[in-house]
Amino acid sequence: MSTAQGPRPTSVDGAVDVSALVVPAGATLPWFAAVLERTEVALILLQADGLRYANPAARRLLAWGEGPVAQHQLTDWVVPEDRALIAEQLRRRLAGEPGQFWEVQGLRQDGSRFDVRLYGQAVQVEGQPADLVTLFDISETRQALRQAQWHAELLDHSEHLSRSGSYVLSWPEGRLRPSAGLRQLVGTLADVGAADPQEAWAWVVPEDRARVQQAWREAQPDEPFQLQHRAFGSEGQSLQVMHRGVLRRGTQGEACQGIGLVQDITRQHEAEQKAQTLAQFDVLTGLPNRAHFIEQLAARMQIARWDRSAFVLMVVELPQLQELRVTLGHEAAQSVLRTLASRLQQQAREQAQVARVGGQELALMGRAEADVAPETLLEQARQLRDQLQAPMLIGTAEVLPRCRIGLAMFPGDGQDGPLLLEAAEKACMLADEAGGVAFARPEAHAHALREMQMASALRHALERQELRLVYQPQVSLSTGAIVGVEALARWRSAQWGEVPPAEFIGVAERTGLIRELGHWVLETACRQWVGWRAAGLSPPRVAINVSPHQLRRGDLALSVQRVLLDTGMDPRGLGIELTESAVMDDPTRAGQALSELRALGVEVALDDFGTGYSSLACLRSLPIDVVKLDRSFVSDLDSAPESMALTRAILTMAHGLGMQVLAEGVENEEQLNLLRSKGCDLIQGYWFSPPVEPPALAERLATGWRLAAQHLSRDDGRRTLLLVDDEDNILAALKRLLRRDGYDILTARNGDEALRCLAEHPVDVILSDQRMPGMTGVELLHRAAALYPDTVRMTLSGFTDLQSIIDAVNEGAVYKFLTKPWDDDRLRNHVAEAFRRKGMADENRRLSAEVETTNALLAHVNSQLSAALDRQREQGLLLQASVGGVREILDSLPLAVIGVDADDLLVYANAQAHQLFPPQVLALGLPAQAGIARLAPVGGEARCRIQGQACRVWRHRLGGGPGPWRGDVLICLPLSEDVCHVAD
Repeated sequence: MSTAQGPRPTSVDGAVDVSALVVPAGATLPWFAAVLERTEVALILLQADGLRYANPAARRLLAWGEGPVAQHQLTDWVVPEDRALIAEQLRRRLAGEPGQFWEVQGLRQDGSRFDVRLYGQAVQVEGQPADLVTLFDISETRQALRQAQWHAELLDHSEHLSRSGSYVLSWPEGRLRPSAGLRQLVGTLADVGAADPQEAWAWVVPEDRARVQQAWREAQPDEPFQLQHRAFGSEGQSLQVMHRGVLRRGTQGEACQGIGLVQDITRQHEAEQKAQTLAQFDVLTGLPNRAHFIEQLAARMQIARWDRSAFVLMVVELPQLQELRVTLGHEAAQSVLRTLASRLQQQAREQAQVARVGGQELALMGRAEADVAPETLLEQARQLRDQLQAPMLIGTAEVLPRCRIGLAMFPGDGQDGPLLLEAAEKACMLADEAGGVAFARPEAHAHALREMQMASALRHALERQELRLVYQPQVSLSTGAIVGVEALARWRSAQWGEVPPAEFIGVAERTGLIRELGHWVLETACRQWVGWRAAGLSPPRVAINVSPHQLRRGDLALSVQRVLLDTGMDPRGLGIELTESAVMDDPTRAGQALSELRALGVEVALDDFGTGYSSLACLRSLPIDVVKLDRSFVSDLDSAPESMALTRAILTMAHGLGMQVLAEGVENEEQLNLLRSKGCDLIQGYWFSPPVEPPALAERLATGWRLAAQHLSRDDGRRTLLLVDDEDNILAALKRLLRRDGYDILTARNGDEALRCLAEHPVDVILSDQRMPGMTGVELLHRAAALYPDTVRMTLSGFTDLQSIIDAVNEGAVYKFLTKPWDDDRLRNHVAEAFRRKGMADENRRLSAEVETTNALLAHVNSQLSAALDRQREQGLLLQASVGGVREILDSLPLAVIGVDADDLLVYANAQAHQLFPPQVLALGLPAQAGIARLAPVGGEARCRIQGQACRVWRHRLGGGPGPWRGDVLICLPLSEDVCHVAD
């Protein structure tokens, strides 16, 4: 190759003539061509008819090998989507336009892509225009830029999600460079690097600014610090922030640098403040709660000891609060309590303190001189009571609150806060006997002592087997069979004799014995059921009452399951009854517990329904099988139309939700017949049977004990007609006329007989005379409409004053008015039409009930699907969290862990691996280097040296299980001494 230097050839128009680059085979390259052949800068020469030249650097970059350049197409060294751009730039260069830098995606011979930056220079080749293109591989630079951009976006997203920001503080001059997150959070900072040192902390409230600056001045290098302070938000609002910082040592010749992190914790701070307030104050009234009030009592007692004074403590109790919840609702009862607390605060004198010390108890701590007569304090308490009991308007209802006040004096009635407060509360128990106001007396202590003694005796009663269970049957009105028995606890004490259940169960709940008592009842009833089954009987379901205290513990279903397993009882033979108030106290927790019970196969019943404050929305979402109608509705069912209307509404609602209804406290046949006529499913009460001992119940079950057939709900298609007239000949004539149509005919001679007949028999159509002694026909039909609205009511009369009958027809009490004397055929047609009307109404009610039941079932299924989706979502979040936890664990291991997928791509390397291997070896997302694969055989181990460090390597193949991932995992353990050598 010649090394002679000569003039640089140029063309006429100033383009460089590089004709010498295109050298025939075997010829000697000119000096500048030889230089281009040796340079590491990739060059290619393009002309309109194709590629003319590519230096070795370009061939290596494009993986073309040593073949002729002409075999490559003009633009096949770039990806297809960039070839149009290459062609356009080539056209411009050939036209003489100056070149410029631009970037495309290069394409190697093997099909792999890379980022390339180009510069085209117009040149002359053999007198023809050409484009000399310089190629710069910028793949690593672009990858680094993408990685940096990804990290920046990750930081922005992280700061946005965590409501935080960061900054870099140049030290000691104090210039602050904020992140985008910090500028978004506080909103008052200038652009990055432009913050003035004097204004760097303008976003910190002035009161806290000196404290933040002091923290930085006292910061020690590499020792993090943190503090809480207030800051101005982007919209001028006040924020509570957690400020963390660390001062990093500078390298040689560089200054120190501070790194700060600011996180918005306003909501957390407010929640902590609210929690502290809730711990000391009552949410409903805003008054101090019991714990806080006892602290105030202790402080007042200390003052009274110092100045040798006395003070009086009053406890105001509202005993009718539960009654108000039943009659007016929960919100109304709370409004009454709030109003009472407000009145008490208004009446409190200077230095007096008011608090809420119980569910229905308020306390007033006042000041009194030592020589004040007790009669004076009693009179003041009576006046206070009169002021508190003034009428109050709750909604549209006027409420007359009833209060009772108990008084206790310091130091006479108690030497510490709890004792003094307890003395005043016990005095409330005596207030009813003393006109509503009473001082603490020994009688109150005696009552408390009896309760304490009863609690102790009840604890020993479980050990001494003084408790027993009796069972009250629950009967089906459709079949007459005994479908269940309610287990009821009884206690015959050696000290007090037969103790009422209401008394000892209340003591058990207040003293915490209810858990042991409830467990004993459950286990005893289950063993009794298993014993009946072993004796060859078919025992009905046993219903167990569960206390609200047992429900609140959260382990009700687990306790029931353990007893079922221990006793060997069939879960289908067990029922659990919970009161409505217990369920509504926490519907979410109750719903979960009831669902768990239903999953075991246990029946769930809602006891005392109608006495609480449940909403239909809550009720339809709860897994309840049976609704037990409270005995207060049943007791006046035959005398109060309002109770009948409420009972009918409860029956319709429960049946619409797919639940059965059981009426408690059925005491007479009239109540039974009314419930049967309204579609009640089950009854329980003394009319059928009082609670009986287990042996007696077993004997009756063995004999097939059941409800008589005449008391069962009718579903046989019979049609019953009731004729009411005070003239026997009219009744006889009507019976002869209408008997031929196949009706079951009942007769009555006056209104009272008709009402008794309606109570004893299911009736479809009533045909009544108007003028009768004692009660007119219209009056009778009005009563029948209220008590038995499903009947069709007609009047047959010769009475000429029709106004009362017309009014009854307009009001819906009378369906049709017929006159005497009657036409036989027309009368028969009218009666037949009435029965058809009754049949259509019954069918409509049946269809409506089916539709409501279906809708309720669909709603239940939808709720179950929603719950399943929520569970899946939670499982996904848990899986995500667990993956993050596993990654954190792997990064903390002293072992190097490397993951390679089935396509031989490097997909994971923990922190120890990055320390052990060179950076270029662990490029994630790129093919793993061959040396990594040879470190150890699949399923085996080897010893080698990595960057001079002796290591032991294991290689494990993944992908044999059900998971979707396939590949190899390599684990490298650094050794303390050289044990082998690896050849590259």
